Amino acid sequence: MIFQLIRLEVLKTMRSTSFARSLLVGIFLVFIALLLLGYVLVLGVVLKEIITDFLKKPQATDYLNSVLIYFFLFEFMYRYFIQKLPVLDLGSLLHLPIKKSHLIHFLLIRSFISPLSLMALLLFAPFAFREVAVVFGTTSAWTWLLSILLTSWTLHWVMLWFKQKFEDSFIGLIVVFAVLLLGAGSNYFGWYNLGEIMKPVFDLALSSSLPVLVLFGLFCITYFLAYKYYRQNAYLEDLVQEEVASGGFAQQSFGFLSRFGLAGEMATVEWKLILRHKKSRTYLMLSAFFLLYGLIFYSNPVYQTSDGGISAIFIFVGAFITGIFMLQYGQLFLSWNSANFDFFLSKKAGAEALVKGKYLLFIAISCLCFLLSVPYVYFGWQFLLIHLATFLFNIGVIIHLVIYLALWKPKPMDLNKGAMFNYEGVGIAQFLMIIPMMVAPYAVYLPFAYFVSDYAGLAALAITGIIGILAFPVLSRIAIQKVLKNRYQISASFRQEL
Repeated sequence: MIFQLIRLEVLKTMRSTSFARSLLVGIFLVFIALLLLGYVLVLGVVLKEIITDFLKKPQATDYLNSVLIYFFLFEFMYRYFIQKLPVLDLGSLLHLPIKKSHLIHFLLIRSFISPLSLMALLLFAPFAFREVAVVFGTTSAWTWLLSILLTSWTLHWVMLWFKQKFEDSFIGLIVVFAVLLLGAGSNYFGWYNLGEIMKPVFDLALSSSLPVLVLFGLFCITYFLAYKYYRQNAYLEDLVQEEVASGGFAQQSFGFLSRFGLAGEMATVEWKLILRHKKSRTYLMLSAFFLLYGLIFYSNPVYQTSDGGISAIFIFVGAFITGIFMLQYGQLFLSWNSANFDFFLSKKAGAEALVKGKYLLFIAISCLCFLLSVPYVYFGWQFLLIHLATFLFNIGVIIHLVIYLALWKPKPMDLNKGAMFNYEGVGIAQFLMIIPMMVAPYAVYLPFAYFVSDYAGLAALAITGIIGILAFPVLSRIAIQKVLKNRYQISASFRQEL
């Protein structure tokens, strides 16, 4: 039965109309995965030296046991954004004369065969046999390593249930932020040492096999719970109900956008597209996640100037926080609508309204990002001024640069696929998109900051942004004319590649 399912997977892949392109992309992704796993292995080989020589910790194993919990919290984070659900093909398999239990087991086991399952092994196996085996013995090295692997693999089954249950809801996003705060904030703010709470478990694994037995039992329990959840919900009507529920959530909109006529209606449709599809939701969630970017810089003494002025790096941080959605989502400006671009061409002024609607949505979400960044004033009033100046510059200047670059040979993509390691719709222009975000603000800020003062540089940024806002009808018309001029060529490329 397993071989039959594998055969169906191979046939489905080979019969795809985009087999050649998918094969090339797959080879590229395999190369990237092997490269990243190689880096992890190298890090594991030198982990002992990093702890003893760089961090100056004489007891490497004891120190590592006290910080292992942070690795698992980090693993929870990257599994949430990268790990794929095994039910994507479930709807196409339920009609086959195969027991449902066999299908679920096959999909779960297939999901486990992933580079993510090798991360803990490659990172900690060299340390186990170079350090733990030498100090505590080979048996202790095996029990210690197995306790880490079983904890990591248990997270795999937990994440399958968590993503299926909460990935498309704000509850899931809140939990992810809570995990981040739990991991990064507990030690930073001196609340408690989370590592010391879990340290006894891994210390015990050095002298006893009890943690391995307990963790193996937990591994089996979480697998059974994941299997039970998918088994109970593996019905086509349940899948339809989930889509309906997601669709109901996606009906929410920015009510004020309707005041801008047809362009406002298009912006509302675009917002519903973001909420309704997996890839666009991921971009939105990542934008919310990157709002915390300032915590890395604003409170770090390394980035503070000796004279109490504004560090140049803060300009990039402010532009990044207030314009991250514009940069991420805007880089695929028309690719989001590749499946129905012909619909907009068939409507009177449809393409023009689509472009204007995207402008409105980018500005609305950038305003929201700015408002959510206001609490950074806790670190000083200068950070509020930085965010205000970069926000004005973003919506007055950067937005036009990003959109104009994004209109260079847009490519189609599937909105229902995840965003991680998915390069559909991405071309050379998308990789060059970071240049205007980095260079343009400094081209305005640095001359005034160097010859006058830091606050003069901020004023120059803000004034330039205001001028761009006042010239919005003229500047936006450039992008609109580019779309109208190339609309049939763009439409033809979307139809040929989809």
